[in-house]
Amino acid sequence: MTNENSDPDNEYNHDQAIPPIISEVETLKDQLLEAEKKKEEYLTLVKSTRADFENYQKRILRDQANEKRFAHFQFTADILPALDNLDRALQASKQSGANDPMVQGVSMVLSQVLDVFKRHGIQRIQAEGTLFNPNLHQAVMQVPSKDLPVSTVVQVLENGYTLHDRVIRPASVSVSSQAE
Repeated sequence: MTNENSDPDNEYNHDQAIPPIISEVETLKDQLLEAEKKKEEYLTLVKSTRADFENYQKRILRDQANEKRFAHFQFTADILPALDNLDRALQASKQSGANDPMVQGVSMVLSQVLDVFKRHGIQRIQAEGTLFNPNLHQAVMQVPSKDLPVSTVVQVLENGYTLHDRVIRPASVSVSSQAE
């Protein structure tokens, strides 16, 4: 009777089988580490892409809100010369002493337009008596003055307007200068 375990051809040699298994385990460990490294790279990429997309969405919403907020900017800039003419007509009638229904009508139209402007965030720049501000005013002449501090707006030659926090047109003004 032969023992299968004692057969030299059938006998399993443990010493020869261990090194290939260790080598295979090491290979699998390396593959696992590489897979985890790639997973972390992809996870970082996904998080970064998500953050970029969320920032993009916020920027688009902010841009749309600004676009809506300032949608009538150009229209207002285009209508200002007509408003200036109403203003000039009213000033000329006041200087001539006229107070007929036509003058009252022009005054009412001007007042209505300014009310509509106000409802839409358009304001006249209040300049007279204030210090010159190059962001709001455009100095077109200087007037020597002993009574006023230097760079005080003495006269508004053409009204300026803002839409919310943006200047549509700066006020054209004359400013005080040092008297000689």
